[in-house]
Amino acid sequence: MAEPGGSRSVSVSDVQQLVRRKDEIEAQIKACYELLEGQKGVGMHEPLVDAEGFPRADIDLYQVRTARHNIICLQNDHKALMKQVEEALHKLHAREKEKHAKDEAEALAEAMSQNQSLPQAFAKVNAVTPGSPASVSGLQVDDEIVEFGSVNVNNFQNLQNIATVVQHSEGRPLSVTVIRGGRRVHVGLTPKRWAGKGLLGCNIIPLQR
Repeated sequence: MAEPGGSRSVSVSDVQQLVRRKDEIEAQIKACYELLEGQKGVGMHEPLVDAEGFPRADIDLYQVRTARHNIICLQNDHKALMKQVEEALHKLHAREKEKHAKDEAEALAEAMSQNQSLPQAFAKVNAVTPGSPASVSGLQVDDEIVEFGSVNVNNFQNLQNIATVVQHSEGRPLSVTVIRGGRRVHVGLTPKRWAGKGLLGCNIIPLQR
């Protein structure tokens, strides 16, 4: 594997590979320490000679020296590897941040282009009664109306236009188009008698342009 310090981009699998290697080194260090523990518990610094300066006869000196040497080498490898892991994670995080910023910019550009192509609204829903025909159809407060049956921005004069369409469409589905959250949404609204007042159960106000 190319080192994360190189010029190519770092992948998640690169980091996972480094972490696996780190785990392997830690297991090897643990095994070396266990070997030292098995030699009368000598650690990294206990003397290997007796009181008279002779090599200790109660332990395997070769094994102890080898284990100590391996621990030092492995700890150096571990330190270097941890630096690689840190660098790789930093690069990965930077790339994710860059990707996130790019995605956000693209989403913003898309929203702006959609806003430019959205039709003009002439009225707005400012109240919807729960359980009403308007509520059942999915109409929501703050929906901006761009089409209500045959009424649109070109022929809308006042709210009487909408009232007329509603009266003539009782029991029949009306095609209503609204702008919600910067997007165009189509709603099938059937004006009909219900427990509350009117045929819709919502309040619509003209938009001041």
